[in-house]
Amino acid sequence: MTVNLAGDLTLDGFVAVAREGAEVELSEKVKTRVKDNRRTLEEAMKDTDRPIYGVTTGFGDLVSEKIPREERRQLQVNLIRSHSAGVGEPLPTEVVRGIIALRANSLGRGYSGIRLVVLERLAELLNKGVTPYVPQKGSLGASGDLIPLAHVGSALIGEGKAYYDGDLLSAEEALDRAGIGEIKLREKEGLALINGTQAMTSVMALGTYDTTKLLKYADIIGGLTAFTLEGNFAQFDSRIYELRPYAGQAKVASNLRVLTEYDPESYSSDNVQDPYSLRCIPQVHGSVRTAHEHAREVLSTEINSVTDNPLIFDGSRDVISGGNFHGEPIALAADYLKLALSELGNISERRVNRLLHPKLNGKLPDFLAENPGTNSGLMMAQYTSAALASENKCLASPASVDSIPVSGDQEDHVSMGMHGAEDLRAVTENLRKELAVELITACQAREFTEEPLTEPLEDVYRRVRGAVPPVDGDRELSSLIGKASDLLRNADYLERFTRRYGLE
Repeated sequence: MTVNLAGDLTLDGFVAVAREGAEVELSEKVKTRVKDNRRTLEEAMKDTDRPIYGVTTGFGDLVSEKIPREERRQLQVNLIRSHSAGVGEPLPTEVVRGIIALRANSLGRGYSGIRLVVLERLAELLNKGVTPYVPQKGSLGASGDLIPLAHVGSALIGEGKAYYDGDLLSAEEALDRAGIGEIKLREKEGLALINGTQAMTSVMALGTYDTTKLLKYADIIGGLTAFTLEGNFAQFDSRIYELRPYAGQAKVASNLRVLTEYDPESYSSDNVQDPYSLRCIPQVHGSVRTAHEHAREVLSTEINSVTDNPLIFDGSRDVISGGNFHGEPIALAADYLKLALSELGNISERRVNRLLHPKLNGKLPDFLAENPGTNSGLMMAQYTSAALASENKCLASPASVDSIPVSGDQEDHVSMGMHGAEDLRAVTENLRKELAVELITACQAREFTEEPLTEPLEDVYRRVRGAVPPVDGDRELSSLIGKASDLLRNADYLERFTRRYGLE
């Protein structure tokens, strides 16, 4: 698979490049507009009295400093060096590949004043498997992700470190082994490489993509729990959701009707109404879907946006400074989604509690244990779920409400979007494990019930039992949770399941 970086990148295409190693290509249209835009900048630079931020001036609070013509190219190199100030563990390969793809996609729009060779070298990093070493911490989310992007830029000029063929090398050696030439930066090019939102966007995009599967799995697992606890399935009747017509909750209710095989014409139950963790699955899960849809809309815009500064416009030949590098759209969307996902974990943990609680789980044995007392069953699995839920509550605290002024107060409001995006990925991983706990708990409850499962829920049960055995005596639970968590990473089974049973 080859992905064209032409300013119309999809989330699926992004993931193909970042995670699956797909190659990229640059169309002739992209090449032409980048060349034309560079000529526009070079014409503007001929006016010796014209101040152009980051080209004829210094950066940040040093904007008033005029840069002599003979020092302008060195200014770009110095910018990359001085901004390579990250600390901490390296970002994962998929995140860095995503950063490169997004930066190239943005620069290819032709408003950044770079030479074509810069764009071609970024594409070569992806296609030839060179991944710059980018420390995780340092971004404030404005002016973009300066520090992470500077580490990517360092590799392009043969400085810093990079991975190649599984080895961590000097960037110079990695480029040499891959047959990629180092770049000698010219005016504006260092600034164009680092002034953007691509690091936080890459992290958030991968987290959001992974969440898509979990939203569907959450409905399936919630349906299995509701059925096992003999819930009142009339609470999923479509007429209820016509009176509060949120699309997300209507889809979840539809999924639950399929899973429980609810038929309003024939259904009856002595159970008048369920606790909220069962009755309100559509309202809670549906609201999370709304947040997720918003995040995808933001990402769709951001991954194809031009986010550096200043911008060069060919038609008018204007060079205009602005603030597209500010990460607020990503920061707010990441905070919104991680908060929503935390709620999805919270309600899952409450369902686990009902499955295990001796006074709440009906006819089921205490903590779903064989011989309760001698055995503790799945008692401690809830502890794990509760711990993850609590951690997610901390991670859900919004990063975007914080701002620490920098650069002599020239950059006096920042988004902290990278923190929000990283928290989102952590919340997503915790949520997967919380859902895994509910999945193995609901399947364990099935061992003590006689009511046959519906066809779709039996399909799920058999799938789980192929990897996770029943707990017929006390044993270590960590590996079972891990196996169930791995099942929730499987997109192929989920796709077949949703297509077979018509889930949304």
